[in-house]
Amino acid sequence: MEHLVALRRDLHAHPELGFQEQRTSDIVARFLQALGIEVHRGIGKTGVVGILKKGSSPRMIGLRADMDALPMRDQSGTAWQSGTEPVSHACGHDGHTVMLLGAAETLARDVHFDGTVCFIFQPAEEGLAGAQAMIDDGLFSRFPCDAVYAIHNWPELPLGQVQTRPGPIMAAADRFDIRVLGGGGHAAQPHLTGDTLLAISELVVQLNTLVPRALDPCETALLTVTRMQGGFSHNMIPSEASITGTVRTFSAAAQDTIEARLRQMAEHITAAHGLRAEVSYLRYYPATLNSAAEAQFCLKALTAAGLRADLAPRPALTSEDFAFMLQARPGAYLWLGSAPSKPLHHAAYDFNDALIPYGVDVFVTLIRQALAEKFPC
Repeated sequence: MEHLVALRRDLHAHPELGFQEQRTSDIVARFLQALGIEVHRGIGKTGVVGILKKGSSPRMIGLRADMDALPMRDQSGTAWQSGTEPVSHACGHDGHTVMLLGAAETLARDVHFDGTVCFIFQPAEEGLAGAQAMIDDGLFSRFPCDAVYAIHNWPELPLGQVQTRPGPIMAAADRFDIRVLGGGGHAAQPHLTGDTLLAISELVVQLNTLVPRALDPCETALLTVTRMQGGFSHNMIPSEASITGTVRTFSAAAQDTIEARLRQMAEHITAAHGLRAEVSYLRYYPATLNSAAEAQFCLKALTAAGLRADLAPRPALTSEDFAFMLQARPGAYLWLGSAPSKPLHHAAYDFNDALIPYGVDVFVTLIRQALAEKFPC
């Protein structure tokens, strides 16, 4: 595994943002080609697909890893700290890429199976919908996978422990931006103008009541205001103020309700202050919904192979664009425990290299079972 650790650290030192992963995709393509794996590039701009066929079965299984980094400073303090600032692999996609490359190496050299493995190296997971870009470029029409699987390192779980579940495992992610307009004036004469800051402050408070009052108490959802802006001077009421935030849900009905009520709330509160609101609401990632059969297959196959695999007790409110692939094909998204580790998206995060062999084992085990001569396992 030493060569995989060295490669992971090299990728960490040279992170690339979404749709800019040219160096990373070059490395991936060369690695796969050296194994004799058929390589296809330019799928979803910088995406790479490797095709490995053994035996005669028409079955095809997709394994996916994301390659992009985050636009944030690397404060990990490691010898392989990012040399591209402010860009950092603070979510472990460097590790995901290397785990899938390690699985490709093992499957190409040492493992018999009957069918085709489609190794999917995806760009732009972090908010830019690289999965959808690959699908739009014909990923599944060119490579008609019967099922697709993906792994994400999970610092909340012990090293090497796998969790997944049928149905929702990650939330839909929406972004809202609200601008409050129409005020502006002297701070000593508030009676002559609408107070945009007062209106936006009231709106922040009321938005935090939306989920518990608009949805059934048994429905899981989240609304968080993450940014508030307005004003330039101590003696001036600004003519504009704004807030930004995110909404996380697991059902389209909850999304519809929250968006509609958010728009009403923004309109009515600002109108009460003699102002107006402009609302932008973007549904950028759907909920990640595992197929029941494929999630159960993962738990059964991994347990049979002696790996620690458990049913996840609840979904997470984080989001993942693998959701688009699961809308197009059956499959499952798995969490792989990486503790001890800093939290994901933390400035001091660094992928736990001890996780690499576990990730390789999980991918290889799924292929051994999914493409066994007698399927299902």
